[in-house]
Amino acid sequence: MSAPAHPVSLRRGLLTPGVLVLSCIALTGLAAAAYRFVFGLGAATNLTDQYPWGLWIGVDVASGVALAAGGFTSAAVAHVFHRRRYEVLVRPALLTAMLGYTFAVIGLMADLGRYYNIWHPVWPTMWQGNSVLFEVAMCVTIYLNVLYIEFLPIVCERFIGRVSLPGPLKALNGPIDALLRAARGTLAKIMFLFIAAGVVLSCMHQSSLGSLLLIAPYKMSPLWYTPVLPLMFLLSAFAAGFAMVVFESLLASWTFGRKPEMPVLSAYSRFVAVFLGVYGMARISDLMIREAWGGAFAGDAASFMFLAEIGLGVALPFAMLFFTRVRRSPAGLLTASSLVVFGVLLNRINVFLVAFKPPYAQGHYFPGIAEILVTVGLVAGLVLAYRVCVTVFPVLPVEECETVEASETVQPRCPVQAESYVS
Repeated sequence: MSAPAHPVSLRRGLLTPGVLVLSCIALTGLAAAAYRFVFGLGAATNLTDQYPWGLWIGVDVASGVALAAGGFTSAAVAHVFHRRRYEVLVRPALLTAMLGYTFAVIGLMADLGRYYNIWHPVWPTMWQGNSVLFEVAMCVTIYLNVLYIEFLPIVCERFIGRVSLPGPLKALNGPIDALLRAARGTLAKIMFLFIAAGVVLSCMHQSSLGSLLLIAPYKMSPLWYTPVLPLMFLLSAFAAGFAMVVFESLLASWTFGRKPEMPVLSAYSRFVAVFLGVYGMARISDLMIREAWGGAFAGDAASFMFLAEIGLGVALPFAMLFFTRVRRSPAGLLTASSLVVFGVLLNRINVFLVAFKPPYAQGHYFPGIAEILVTVGLVAGLVLAYRVCVTVFPVLPVEECETVEASETVQPRCPVQAESYVS
């Protein structure tokens, strides 16, 4: 009999060759961001009045938020629908979502002309209830705080019983430990409120991101513009969230030399297939109802991007996940989930960049070198932050170990945490 999976912090060093490479990339992105903040958008980007949104909105914000949907989808499955077998996936998904939203906000600051006014949406005198972007800003702001609150029990668990301040501060060890225990106990009683709030807020702003382009029906390709664009964004976020949890879990297992949780991931991947199928049917039905299929075979760049999005990002992984062999294979499951992640990323790029064509624009938009460096730097920074967090905090489950039975109970031979609150 195997021991239950308890979250633990990894016993690994941080200074590895991969970490050093990622650090160099992140520092390069930081330098590019500094250039943008000092010299402005005009000097650092290829954005114009005709193309006010570019790579940072399409990838850093829209794609980042969609791929961070695993936080609320996994929480909903494990805690709202009480599928407790998937709790082992919740903490890593929560961490990925928290970091994803954090870095999406950083990317948004780079895109804002007056980035120092990013606090305006939270000030009541500046509210604008008729703005879709206001609703997105409020939901993302509140949900980001919800994610940090959901992560607090993990922080408390890490430091309870381990507070050891030196010198004159030693007298504070007891009070701080008592405060951490009180915080964990209080959060355990009210956490269901934040879980429910997180699911509701996520559904609101995931769909509202699609509403941003409803005001531009004559500036977008009919392959992507539709009155139900908010629904499409929400359905694709569901599929992306489940796929990202699988992708992150398998990639973390491979990176850290751990055994993947294949029995759980194989069952969890069925959610990917279900929501991907629903999204694909809705997408195709919408095109047929609007009679917009013709553009898919026009032979231009837009049709090529559309076929790549649907073929590689929807149809192929959906077909792969029908086979039990694929769902039970780490390589097969990683390939299928990677294709879903790629498809959602490509969809957001298509909607915000490829489909958007102003009628009087002079030339075409292509991201500048600073835009690319900032985006790549943000991705590298996110991966570094994930590595630090799983090293310091009990996020990933302990690997299976032998157990011995004593007094009619199962005693694990490997160390585990006494309590494991997950959310």
